[in-house]
Amino acid sequence: MKLRACLLVFSLTFLLAGLPSASASASKAIISLALSQTPTQSRTVVTLYGTVKPARSGLLVRVQVNKSGSWHDTNLTTKSTKAGTWKVVADATPSSDAVKYRVRSSFAGVMIYSTSRSIIIKPLPEITTAEADLVIDQLGPGKRIHGADISRWQHPYNKTIDFVKMYSAGIRFVMIKAADTRDLSDAEARKYLIMDHLAAQAAGIYTGFYYYSILPDVQTREEIIRDATAQAQKAAWRLASIGGYSEKDLPFALDLEDKCVRVSSGGSCAKYASRAEVTLWAEVFLEVLKSKTQKTPMIYSYSSFLEGSMIKSPALAQYPLWLAHYSVNPFDVTNQPGQKLGGCFVHSWTGANCDSQWTMWQYTSCGIASRYGVPSSRVDLNIFRGTPAAFLELAKGSWTPQQIDLMPNREATTMVINSQSATTTNKLVTFKVSVARPDSSPVVTGTVKLVFDPATVPTTKPTQTALRAASGEWTLAVKGLAAGTYLAKVVFNDTSLTHAQSSQFVNFTVEQGPTPTPKPTPSVTPTKKPTPKPSVDGCAKQIRN
Repeated sequence: MKLRACLLVFSLTFLLAGLPSASASASKAIISLALSQTPTQSRTVVTLYGTVKPARSGLLVRVQVNKSGSWHDTNLTTKSTKAGTWKVVADATPSSDAVKYRVRSSFAGVMIYSTSRSIIIKPLPEITTAEADLVIDQLGPGKRIHGADISRWQHPYNKTIDFVKMYSAGIRFVMIKAADTRDLSDAEARKYLIMDHLAAQAAGIYTGFYYYSILPDVQTREEIIRDATAQAQKAAWRLASIGGYSEKDLPFALDLEDKCVRVSSGGSCAKYASRAEVTLWAEVFLEVLKSKTQKTPMIYSYSSFLEGSMIKSPALAQYPLWLAHYSVNPFDVTNQPGQKLGGCFVHSWTGANCDSQWTMWQYTSCGIASRYGVPSSRVDLNIFRGTPAAFLELAKGSWTPQQIDLMPNREATTMVINSQSATTTNKLVTFKVSVARPDSSPVVTGTVKLVFDPATVPTTKPTQTALRAASGEWTLAVKGLAAGTYLAKVVFNDTSLTHAQSSQFVNFTVEQGPTPTPKPTPSVTPTKKPTPKPSVDGCAKQIRN
């Protein structure tokens, strides 16, 4: 008994101090600068933009200009966002000579400077009117406003997109993946959102955003509402991190195209959400996001999902539909997406004549990427349904987040172990874990793992899997533990630093289970190599534009 008590005291001491600190030493601060003459029809505009690393909000960024070989401060200043981004839009005078700029900022008391950049300001083209039709060019199929949507897949090997070339190719809006339910995918989305948002707008392209959603594996209406609210909060925080909505931003879109809530060990779907559950989750997500950002969001999906996985809902019908349909030629203006031969797709956006009431149409996933300045092999392309005036109406309304709207930094969390199970070596050791914010709502990012006390670390490292059930809820499964008694703690950690680390101590015993009989090694016999299947062209029936 004394030995066990001493061991437990030692374990507690280690586990409280043994884990690495969440705060790492900051690397040398740098500030980047890019600049572009932003196309307009009424004034000559230059956009200067960049990032501060490590990211820090509220840093004063001042633009300097080089005159006669020396640098001088201008009156152009701004402050960095929480993501470290900054942007200055300035009127400029056309000149045949290059103008050289740089920016400076004070980081932790040390003045830092960007690399200098030069630009020749070109005069505006002569025009006779300044109507909206001239501001938003209709250069897509069927003389409609042309757009693209992008994510990490358009950045192979971390390459950047040439948005100036994209604008020159006729693209006037781009929907950027901004967030994802899954932590790893979300981190990648955050990285490229920061890179693409300012660069696209500097090139004259309107920007919108989308959130890729994974539905929760829960049972009750209250749990569905709780998860949808938490995921909408993540989307709002992400938008707030880049400064909210500007006059060049289209609404946020909910990407809803998968109702699988539980995946089997073989990779197939083991459980699907019901139509009522999918509909309720979407209604709550969109309502919460609208309330937080003061702008009506959109929903992205495809017709068979809207019909087969959701219930018709007047509440959903108020949100603009971004519809994916690849087998219809958009150059023929009599063609419409969301229709089928011999009947209707029946869903919340079905019109009286079986037509889908779409606002944006993703007409191909096989756009010729290089034509649009995208370094990947292909890119999704879209068209907007409506006039330039309607397009500007969709972009109407800005939102500047207040401090309360920003994503917290290392916000305190509370962990609860709802249940644990440890039996024999041939079975998984499992923990059902919940982690909550100070207001008892679930955390929106992060994951959990098991950290062993040094005195009971297993000689063979076990395999750990944290399966997300819903926002802030996981089943932690540990496989491959030898028989014995273990002291450890379940640790919640959030690499985005939104939520602070929390943990709970656990101890458990694993008994020796049956030892599996080794399978006999089969005799090796020569086998004929299978004939390789012909490769399938995923773009065979799509528009290559």
